[in-house]
Amino acid sequence: MILHRRQLLAGAGGVAALGLAGIAPAARLQAIGLQLYTIREIFQKDPVGTLRAVAKIGYREVEFGGGGYDAMDPAMLRKAMDGAGLRSPSVHIGYDALLGDFDKQVAMAKTLGADTVVLPYMTDQHRTEQGWQAALPNFNRFARDLRKAGLGFAYHNHDFEFTNKPGGVSLYERLLKETDPALVKLELDLYWIARAGESPAALIDRLGGRIYAYHVKDMRADGSMAAVGSGKTDFAALFRLKGSAGVRHFYVENDQAPAPYLPDITTSFRTLRALQY
Repeated sequence: MILHRRQLLAGAGGVAALGLAGIAPAARLQAIGLQLYTIREIFQKDPVGTLRAVAKIGYREVEFGGGGYDAMDPAMLRKAMDGAGLRSPSVHIGYDALLGDFDKQVAMAKTLGADTVVLPYMTDQHRTEQGWQAALPNFNRFARDLRKAGLGFAYHNHDFEFTNKPGGVSLYERLLKETDPALVKLELDLYWIARAGESPAALIDRLGGRIYAYHVKDMRADGSMAAVGSGKTDFAALFRLKGSAGVRHFYVENDQAPAPYLPDITTSFRTLRALQY
């Protein structure tokens, strides 16, 4: 049975009730995760209460990023997660932090229970041809050293990696070519790929087993971000692709989620829950 996308996403309550047995995505969508950057403002004010609220919605995984989590006590956060029935398979750690205090970042990731460190962003000085070429060997080094410590490594994209093309070659193509595919995995932000004018489906099919996780972020017709199910992205079709088969985690994210935030992430959760099997 094939359902039209508008049938799939006909409102948060309707999505939750559909029970889409006819959709069999290649990716095994089990635990639904949340990138905590989405709710960074309330997380920073009350991390323990926010984690409890996230778990109450139904999320079972979180990915730390933003909200000042790196200045908090990781043991306290781990205790709060354990109490709420949450786990954090991966954490976002910045380039400068990995470069300048690697051992501390490893200890933090392990305390939080993560198995993978994700590099989330590269600032302007690294986006030139010279800056990018200087950074890529460090990506490989981070990945090697993290593997020795028992952790994986992945890179999270925005749009600039695709739109910046020094010498006619995009930064993303350079990353794919010059980093070790066995060590440097990819966390694909599906929104930013589309925002850059690229095809998420084509990239998924091309990259296949190198993809570690998805950031599941919807896009409205005007290009703005939206709760999953409130935009135009056909996530069911993307998850059915053969290249999605090895994806391990599905993190809801909305950088522009409106306050009070919890309704937005509830809509996203209910949409993805309807795609579970």
